[in-house]
Amino acid sequence: MFASTTSRTATGGLRRGLTRAGAVISALFLAACEPGAMTEQASGPETGQLIDPSQPVRVALLAPAGTGSADLEWLARSLKNSARMAAADAQGASIDLRIYDTGASTEAAVAQANAAVDAGAQIILGPLFAEGANAVGNAMAPRNVNVLTFSNNTQVAGGNVFILGNSFENIADRLVGYGVKQGKRNVLIVAEDDVAGQLGGAAIETAAARNGARIAGRINHPVSVTGIDAIVPRVTEAAKSGNVDSVFMTANHQAVLPYLTQQLADAGVRSPATQMMGLTRWDQPASRLSEAQLAEGWFAIPDQGLMRQFEARYAQTHGEQPHPLASLSYDGVAAIASLARSGRRNALTSTSLTQRAGFAGVGGIFRLKGDRTIQRGLSVATIRNGQLVVLDPAPQTARGFGS
Repeated sequence: MFASTTSRTATGGLRRGLTRAGAVISALFLAACEPGAMTEQASGPETGQLIDPSQPVRVALLAPAGTGSADLEWLARSLKNSARMAAADAQGASIDLRIYDTGASTEAAVAQANAAVDAGAQIILGPLFAEGANAVGNAMAPRNVNVLTFSNNTQVAGGNVFILGNSFENIADRLVGYGVKQGKRNVLIVAEDDVAGQLGGAAIETAAARNGARIAGRINHPVSVTGIDAIVPRVTEAAKSGNVDSVFMTANHQAVLPYLTQQLADAGVRSPATQMMGLTRWDQPASRLSEAQLAEGWFAIPDQGLMRQFEARYAQTHGEQPHPLASLSYDGVAAIASLARSGRRNALTSTSLTQRAGFAGVGGIFRLKGDRTIQRGLSVATIRNGQLVVLDPAPQTARGFGS
């Protein structure tokens, strides 16, 4: 058992996290994850512009600059810089990259997308938030322009909208699939009762069905100290019942994961006796590496060797570390350049974007699927002796994805 001061510290940290930073984080998750309703279906006709292979490919980037939020300004700056890096790296292809600032406004995103296509854009990268991606997709559908959004929300994928963000479904599939191979077939889901938590819980359920695991139960909780405290006895009882061998947490708020896992550890529920796993990265921020209750839990990460190379190059070029989502714009431009090098007129159409071979991304291999969602090659990792340890490396080719 941990000392009572540890629990008091964790409680205070959660309360401070939710009152100070949590409001901003919650707003971003709600904006990013609120599902829309695409008018096009994934099974619809081929989408996308034909190009003249002898001319530069005209790409428009919609960046969330102009909000006044320090984090969003950093993200917008990183997306722009990374896209420029990819365009400069596009040997054998010429990329005419145009950048449009949208802030966090859906209306601005639509207006800028229309302006970009009026100016000749043949494909759009962005916007960031799912609501904006849905609206831009609907606006671009009559103009037959494909949209590669930075959102990770699969509910807006379909028709002419593809998602580049690492989705809950992709992460859940990787972890549940790995767990089944390790004999962890009975999964208890613990999810926040907000939009992102519920989408995450649904993704885990889908992954379980796909991989032959059994959902042993699902416990939802409010994002609060009292909400978490109320479910700890229920989770503990389930974990010790003999019917559960893994607990899969969505934990999408930064303050929730350390508090929830600490309370469960105090109650005797921790890895590896009951395998804990999560949809979010447990090694970030780096201070989490020293939190004993997170040790031996499973989470998914991109190929760290490739990602470190990109981050080092970015920092050397731009004098700061890239935002964690910076690689999405690099991947988008790099994929477009890869297709343009083929010399085919249909390089930007849905048929080409969904090629089975996939693309080499900053964090490893990725593939855009026929339903316009994404598969990204991920490693399964844990924290051991205060260090990040890779348990199962990411696949190196699209063949590693299976079907």
